[in-house]
Amino acid sequence: TEGLTDELKQRIEGADVAQVAAAVRRMFAPEGLTSLQCEPTAGADDASVREWIAAAVGRIEADLNRSADTHLIALPLPGYPGIDLYFKDESSHPTGSLKHRLARSLFLYALVNGRLHPGCTVIEASSGSTAVSEAYFARLLGLPFIGVIPATTSPEKIAAIEFQGGRCHVVRNASEINAEAERLARETGGCFMDQFTYAERATDWRANDNIAESIFRQMAHEPHPVPDWIVCSAGTGGTSATLGRYARYRRYPTRILCADPGHSVFYDFYRGARAGCPDVALRIAQGSRIEGIGRPQVEPSFVVGCIDAMAKVPDALSLAAMVRVSAMLGRRVGGSTGTNFVGALFVAEWMKRESRRGSILALLCDGGERYAHSYYNPHWYTANAIDRHQADVAVVSADARGPLPGLVTT
Repeated sequence: TEGLTDELKQRIEGADVAQVAAAVRRMFAPEGLTSLQCEPTAGADDASVREWIAAAVGRIEADLNRSADTHLIALPLPGYPGIDLYFKDESSHPTGSLKHRLARSLFLYALVNGRLHPGCTVIEASSGSTAVSEAYFARLLGLPFIGVIPATTSPEKIAAIEFQGGRCHVVRNASEINAEAERLARETGGCFMDQFTYAERATDWRANDNIAESIFRQMAHEPHPVPDWIVCSAGTGGTSATLGRYARYRRYPTRILCADPGHSVFYDFYRGARAGCPDVALRIAQGSRIEGIGRPQVEPSFVVGCIDAMAKVPDALSLAAMVRVSAMLGRRVGGSTGTNFVGALFVAEWMKRESRRGSILALLCDGGERYAHSYYNPHWYTANAIDRHQADVAVVSADARGPLPGLVTT
C-alpha cells in the first residue's frame, strides 16, 4: 500500500483477504477461467471435440500419405538453347488442381485453431476449383459443404463440387462471393474457410511437403537444379507467398514471377506497392475470365514482398498459350496454365537476351476437361469478344524466339 492515499490504504487494509483475492482472480485470470487453478468452464475443452479434431487431422494426414507427389514435366523451348522449362503438373491431385494443396492446408489450419467441430457446415467463396477440393475434404470428415461461386463458374466445376457431396450457392457478381459466404456462415453457424484471407498463413512455407519443397526436391538431378525463375499466377496469393518465402528461407537465388490475367487488380496493386503507394481499395467491376486466378479486389493473402516481378497477360494471349501447351503435352490444360506459360516465355526471352543459361519452372494448375464449354468451345470466344488469332501466331512464334505482344511487366 506504499504510495497510496490514506483513504485507499484503509480500504485495502480493512478488506477481507478472500475478497481481494477473488477480485484479483477476476481481473487477471484468462477469459472463462475463474479459479486460481485455472479450471475451464463447462464445455470450453470438451474431450469429445478434442478427440474428433485429433481424428480429423489423422484422416487428412492419412489421405496425404496415400497420395503420390505431382509430376514435373520437361517441355522443350527450341528457340531458347541452354534454357530448360519445366511444368509442375498439379492436375494429378485427387481433385484435379493445385487447389487441393490449399484445401488440405485450410482444413488443417481451421481444425487446429478450433474453427471446425462435429456437424459444422463448411462454407467457401470460390471460382470453383477450391470449392471442389474443399468439398472433398469436407466429405472426408463427414461435414456438409456449401460452395459460394460466381455465375460464370463452369458447369464441369459445378458437377465436380456436387460429385464430392457439396452444394453450390451461385452469386451473379463475382465480387460479392465473400460477403455472401460470410452471410451464410452467420445464418448456419458454419465455418467460412475464407481462402482469400488464410491461404498465405495456412500453408507451412518452411517445409511439410509444400509445393516449393516438392519442386526443389524433384529438380535435384536436372542440369540446372535450382530454377532461375518460378512462374505462377495469383488467385489468393497463397502459392506465390509460399514459393517466395521458401526460396528466401532456403537461401536460393530463385526469383518468383507472378502472371496476372486481364481482369484483375493484383498487377496494379503490386506496381503501386513497389512505388510506395499501395492502394488496398483497388476494385474493378468485372471478374477474371481466366478461372481460378485474378481478383476484382486486393486480397489479404497477396503478399507483394514475396514476389520479384509481375506480368500483365491479356486474356487472348493466356488462352492461345493454353492451346499451345495442350498441343505440346497431347492433353488439355486450363487457362491459368496458359497465363503461366506466357510468363515463362517472357522470362526465357529476358534470359536469352542477357546470355543466361538455367531453368524455369511454371505451374500447370489444372486440366482442361473442366473448360469444355468455354475455353475449348469456339462459341464462347465469340460471346466474350475474344479474337485469339493473332495471339495464337505470337505464342507459336515465341517458341522460335519471337516477341510477345501486349505484355506489361514490372
